[in-house]
Amino acid sequence: MFQNIRRAIFLLAVFTVLCLAGWYALSLGRSSSELEYVGSYAWRAPDDARMGGLSGLELSDDGRTFVALSDRPALIYGTFLRQDGRIIGVDADPAARIVSDLGAFIDTLSGDTEGLALASDGRLYVSLEGYHAVNFITPGTVMVQWIPPFPGFLALPRNRGLEALALDPEGRIIAIPELPSRVGAGIPIFRHEGKPIAHMDSPDGTGRPPPDQNWTIPYTLRRDGFYLPVGADTGPDDRLYLLERASVGLAFSTRIRSFSFSPTGLTDERLLLQTAYFTHDNLEGISVWQDDQGAIRITLVSDDNFNSLQRNEFVEYRLPGTAAPKLP
Repeated sequence: MFQNIRRAIFLLAVFTVLCLAGWYALSLGRSSSELEYVGSYAWRAPDDARMGGLSGLELSDDGRTFVALSDRPALIYGTFLRQDGRIIGVDADPAARIVSDLGAFIDTLSGDTEGLALASDGRLYVSLEGYHAVNFITPGTVMVQWIPPFPGFLALPRNRGLEALALDPEGRIIAIPELPSRVGAGIPIFRHEGKPIAHMDSPDGTGRPPPDQNWTIPYTLRRDGFYLPVGADTGPDDRLYLLERASVGLAFSTRIRSFSFSPTGLTDERLLLQTAYFTHDNLEGISVWQDDQGAIRITLVSDDNFNSLQRNEFVEYRLPGTAAPKLP
C-alpha cells in the first residue's frame, strides 16, 4: 500500500514538473516580428503515404514552382497557384521515392531525410538523420549519390542530427544539426570546402568510403533557449536565414534569424520573427527568394509528422524595406 502511495506521489510530482516546464516554455513564446505576414495555405495532400512530413523546401526564383522533401524519403515537385501574390492552391506531382545508388529505397536503409538545398546547376543536396550524412541527387533523377561521411558527424545525437542545409554565397554546403554533440556546447555549423564527389566504395574494398576531410567547422551557433535549428537558406541578399522551432507537445513557436557570412563567423544577427505558440504548425522547411516587386519573400512549410491532428501548411512572410529592382 505504502509503495503505491509513494508511486502516486512520484507520478504527481513528475506531472507537476512537466506542467510547470510546459507553462514556462509557453510563456516564453511571445511574438515579435520584423516581417509582414503574407498568408498561409493548408494543403490537403492527395491520399499518398508520402505526401506529408515535409521537412525541406526549395522554390524557383519566381516563387511559382517548388520541390519539397518528405521525411519518408521522397521528393514532391509542384506548382503554387497564386492570387495577388498569395498562395491559394497547390498542384503537385505524385511523391517520387528516393533510392540509393544500388536501387534500394532509402527508407529501407533507416534513412530519415531532413534538410534540402538546391544548387545553381540543379543538384539537390539532402541531409539524413539515423545515420548522419549529406548526399546529393543529380537533376532529373531520384537516386542519391553518396558523399563520404565526415567523422565529426558521428558524435551528433541520433535523432537530433543534420536538420538544416543551405549553400553559402560561394555555393558551399552549410549543414546545421539540431543539437550539439555534447551538453553545453555551441551548435557546430559544418561547411564543405568544395564540390562533393560521390564515392561508390573505399579504396581498400571494405565497402566503406573514406572519410571526407573537406568538411570544416568555421562557425558555431549559440544554443538559445528552447529554440532548435530546423531549416536554413541563403537569400538573394547573401544572408543566411535560419529557421528555428520550439515545441511543447503539439504547440509550436517559430523563430527566424538572419546572419551575414564573414571570415570570422556569422555576424550581424537579426531577429526577424518569433511567433506565439499555436500561430503555425510545425514549420521545418524554408526558402528565401525575391518576388516580382523586388522584395525578399520567405516561404515556409510544416512537417505534419503524418499526424491527423496536424496539417501540411505553406506560410509566407515578406521582409519590408527590401523592395528593389528585380535581380536578373
